[in-house]
Amino acid sequence: MSRIVLVTGGTSGIGRAVAARFAADGARVLVTGRHADTVEQAVEELAVYGSVRGAVCDSTVPAQVAELGELVGPDLDVLVNAAGGLPDVPSDGMAPLDALLAQWQANLAQNLLGAVLTTASVQEKLSAGGTVVSIGSIGAERRGGSYGASKAALAAWNASLSAEFGPRGITANVVSAGYVAGTGFFRGGMTDDRHRALVEETHTKRPGTVADIAETVHFLASPGAGHITGQTIHVNGGAFTTR
Repeated sequence: MSRIVLVTGGTSGIGRAVAARFAADGARVLVTGRHADTVEQAVEELAVYGSVRGAVCDSTVPAQVAELGELVGPDLDVLVNAAGGLPDVPSDGMAPLDALLAQWQANLAQNLLGAVLTTASVQEKLSAGGTVVSIGSIGAERRGGSYGASKAALAAWNASLSAEFGPRGITANVVSAGYVAGTGFFRGGMTDDRHRALVEETHTKRPGTVADIAETVHFLASPGAGHITGQTIHVNGGAFTTR
């Protein structure tokens, strides 16, 4: 029987690559995104890989997440919390401390609380032998500011999730990505000099790809990874060890 896979933030970047990898393996995949047009386009383009459907859902909005939980159906094999990134937080006209608070709250909401809410909404539907994988970041250990702190909190939450789900035969892990080229994460702010510096930090002397992350997520959801849980798996070409 085909596995049922939910990928939040599955319309672009790492989430999209993860959805394509599971669909190509015969899974029935549900992807989410915040905008109807991008969800529709992603589903149409991902259909070439296999069975993919979409749902509009902002993982930081409890009512929308509750609706998503109902849409999933009675059984779920794999949950991938890939929604996240650098939030756009307008600060014009705000007092400095108000702006700082807004930035931190937005990062925590987008990179931690969305995963917490989504997981809670479907946790009773996760099947024995299933898995939860959340996408973290090297920024959790490297001067990541509010973004890095939110990803560090994601790993701490995952450790408790693993302990909670373990008796049910469900694993929970974080894949901590290093520099991954070809995504919208930097919003056009990646310069040639910064690209070269980030690549030079790696042992492999290349940037990461969305496929690198997708393959790691797919492995963590395989029978061969059944005794791997509560972990943060670093996928960064060795860059983490250089500082």
